[in-house]
Amino acid sequence: MSDVLLTVEQAAEHLGTTVRFPRRLIAERRIAFVKVGRHVRIPAVALAAYIESNTVQPIRRARARQGRAA
Repeated sequence: MSDVLLTVEQAAEHLGTTVRFPRRLIAERRIAFVKVGRHVRIPAVALAAYIESNTVQPIRRARARQGRAA
């Protein structure tokens, strides 16, 4: 297993948030994490999966046809 483990601080920096947000994700069990002794680490693939699963795609609407009479 060669997955990179991130500290909570590194995960927060990657997400562009404060440290409190990834800690809350861990407390609510909304993201996978690893306990190394008393330290908590977040696998980089788990962080990428969290971002992917919470990404909202824009709605593509058809353009209205212009120049036609009703």
